[in-house]
Amino acid sequence: MDRAEVTELVLSAKRMKGLTWKDIHEKVSVSTSPIVVTAALLGQMRLEPNEAAKAAELFGLPEEAQILLTEIPYRGSLTEIPPTDPLIYRFYELVMVYGTTWKELIQEEFGDGIMSAIDFDMTMERQPDQKGDRVKLQMSGKFLSYKRY
Repeated sequence: MDRAEVTELVLSAKRMKGLTWKDIHEKVSVSTSPIVVTAALLGQMRLEPNEAAKAAELFGLPEEAQILLTEIPYRGSLTEIPPTDPLIYRFYELVMVYGTTWKELIQEEFGDGIMSAIDFDMTMERQPDQKGDRVKLQMSGKFLSYKRY
């Protein structure tokens, strides 16, 4: 069994049980964000052993799948660049259009370095709007300076 197979088992069980990611988060973890739990179940993060046990019970996963949920995954599984899914492509488009601007503004404020995707928080919320609801994403990553040798 590999991590992609576990993800397929999770998605199948989610579909068959009529669960939402919010439902799943509430049953799997009270201490980890819903974004991290979802990412873990989609193969991009890992769960703590107690969370993996709850997920395995919820989805009826075999023991090997439960163990795989706790292992460090191979991250960044986009197989097509640019991505072809329209929603994911819009994030790619944001980086293509605003990436150089974000880089300039961050480095002007902080210096030569990067924003961590490891020491990182993200929230997502729905913002009602009379012209059509909006998606609000907030990202916060630790600034890491480049070191000179």
